[in-house]
Amino acid sequence: MTGTIVDVPGVKIGHAQNKEALTGCSVIMLEKPSVCGVDVRGSAPGTRETDLLDPVNLVNAVHAICLSGGSAYGLDAASGVMQFLEEQGIGLEVGFGVVPIVPAAVLFDLALGDHRIRPDRAMGYQAATAASAEACVQGNVGAGTGASVGKLNGFANAMKSGLGSASIRLQNGLVVGAIVAVNAVGHVVDPQTGSILAGPRDEQGRVQDSVEIMKAHTFSPIPPGTNTTIAVVASNAVLTKAEAKKVAQMAHDGLARTIRPIHTMFDGDTIFAVATATGGIEATVDLIGTLSADVLAEAVISAIKSAEEAGGLPAYRSIRC
Repeated sequence: MTGTIVDVPGVKIGHAQNKEALTGCSVIMLEKPSVCGVDVRGSAPGTRETDLLDPVNLVNAVHAICLSGGSAYGLDAASGVMQFLEEQGIGLEVGFGVVPIVPAAVLFDLALGDHRIRPDRAMGYQAATAASAEACVQGNVGAGTGASVGKLNGFANAMKSGLGSASIRLQNGLVVGAIVAVNAVGHVVDPQTGSILAGPRDEQGRVQDSVEIMKAHTFSPIPPGTNTTIAVVASNAVLTKAEAKKVAQMAHDGLARTIRPIHTMFDGDTIFAVATATGGIEATVDLIGTLSADVLAEAVISAIKSAEEAGGLPAYRSIRC
């Protein structure tokens, strides 16, 4: 066990990033077509192929999922993933070749690094090519390269965040994993201790409580276009599309335990839930959803603790270590 999402049988992860421009993308590659559901809670999402995942719609499986920086521009990275899969002959057979099904979600990282450089088709292709079942690299990598948190005192007083992952395995062989790029407007707390790990800083560099800042204003201090946490939870269970969607809904509890505020009008918080069915593990939706929330909360904490300072923003490591 690596303690990351690749512990889920049938899941591979690939990253690509531009360290100078501070942006990147992460691709969750699936060894076989897998059932997928999605739940979008933020009110300003940037997504692709999410309508297709509605349980009433036709296609029952996806071939990969792309998480990307670059705001709406970053959705182009999914086209590179599609290109890679098509070259491998992987996709939905339509009688005239294949159409790879690659849902995607993006976060806004244009305020950090060079906003003129965003994840594109070439970067998505690179991430797909790099996908492997080795332990998922965390921190300033992939979709977390330009991620940040704590923007309620202005971006100059924010902190660097990143990409995180976690997993759990039960004795019956069920494995549940999560990967998340944390780009929240508010602060991140450790749900075990209640301590704030990262968030908006005051003039002395002290990390503050975002909710207390909001309470001090008669207007919303949330800056538009600077937020969104995007994630994938996966298991080797057997699920229907409707059940996968329910798991995605329950997994949002992991964000609510660790990020404050969450699901605001300026967020695009989106979670995909994948069931690879590798091994045919039978488990209840309630169990899978509960474990998904647990591992997602762990992944959020890992994203904060793995991040390194960049773009002039300090990270948890530089402040607390």
